[in-house]
Amino acid sequence: MEFQSDSNLALFPVGLVSSEIKTPFLRADQNGIAMEGRLEKVKQDIQDMKHKVSLIIILPELSGLLTGIDQYSHLVILYWAHKVPEQNRAITQVHPMGRKENPKVGIFCTSSPVRPNPILTTVVKLVAQEGNVLKVTGLDAIDQSLVLDIKPYVKDFYPQEKTEIPDWMARIIAEVHP
Repeated sequence: MEFQSDSNLALFPVGLVSSEIKTPFLRADQNGIAMEGRLEKVKQDIQDMKHKVSLIIILPELSGLLTGIDQYSHLVILYWAHKVPEQNRAITQVHPMGRKENPKVGIFCTSSPVRPNPILTTVVKLVAQEGNVLKVTGLDAIDQSLVLDIKPYVKDFYPQEKTEIPDWMARIIAEVHP
């Protein structure tokens, strides 16, 4: 199969994150990924993130895109992992969370920021909207991350039947998201 290049493919940021999170909790190098700090600290940082208010500042000229957004409780945020060095975007397999006890799997089996296109996604709680600024909780993006898109979170758009995940992912969720 041959892929046709879309010469019109272009992404541009619609906004910027203002957050207390200044550094990612995973770092990448040619050997894969590793946690920054001890597991207990990372777990605490993830728990704290759920309650910290972050700002998503939408470009003023795009503020019309937010009309009606205050009617949603949660939003899906797509953002660019700008701290992932370009040379690390070629990594194809990692031990999830940088932990060797997890099997080495393909990047598309993980939520790792290290990927060919470091586009990340997360669901946040909308706390308030003030003009072109959204106040949210649960945003895992680091400060100055570029926001690529925002979508409303509508649970009925996602599978309602029982979903399956590997055992190693279930362990990570149990450890980090109790």
